[in-house]
Amino acid sequence: MDYQATSNLLPLLQKGTLETLLMVGIAAPGCAISGLFLGLLLTATQPQGVAPSRVFYQALSAFTNISRSVPFLILIVLLLPVTRLLVGTSIGTWAAIVPLVLGGMPYAARLAEAALLEVEPGLIQAVVVMGASAPEILLKVYLPEALSGLLRAFTVLSITMINFSAMAGAVGGGGLGDLAIRYGYQRFRIDVLAGTVLILIVLVQVIQFGGNYFAKRFYRR
Repeated sequence: MDYQATSNLLPLLQKGTLETLLMVGIAAPGCAISGLFLGLLLTATQPQGVAPSRVFYQALSAFTNISRSVPFLILIVLLLPVTRLLVGTSIGTWAAIVPLVLGGMPYAARLAEAALLEVEPGLIQAVVVMGASAPEILLKVYLPEALSGLLRAFTVLSITMINFSAMAGAVGGGGLGDLAIRYGYQRFRIDVLAGTVLILIVLVQVIQFGGNYFAKRFYRR
């Protein structure tokens, strides 16, 4: 690789990395918050939950399952009118955030539900006997006890958002995925492809390491 190619590569990688970090930095917390809310509802309204409601649980569960069944690339296309309405355009980094949040929300809900259901049932029953209300149980028992599992779930979610953001590049979403397709694949630049893959690997490893660290720190034995 000559010096000119290298000098052109670094700004491209920097721009693509910043766009990916922007997408993931906004989409992952958005998915986590909305997914946690849905996860709490799923946990509370299931037949063995603190506020059982068969009809509500089945409806919410069906909505979550159906939403997760739509491939992300197809979801981007289906949400184009919504994306244009919210951000005024259907391409670019900000436009990609809309399907990232809406597409990741049901996935985050199931991750949160799985983490919440790991809380010891005996502890929940004891708190119920003491007369605690459903909101109190969810906020003061489920969340603190499941914090470690929720952090691990958020780690998985963040890595999934990186993968989704790369797929969003296939339809002009910006970021490293867009860079790899437009400059790497279409222009036959192996250096761009290798650079984007290397950065994506580093990002995933950093997120995984950080997630494991905080999950262990807040683990309750």
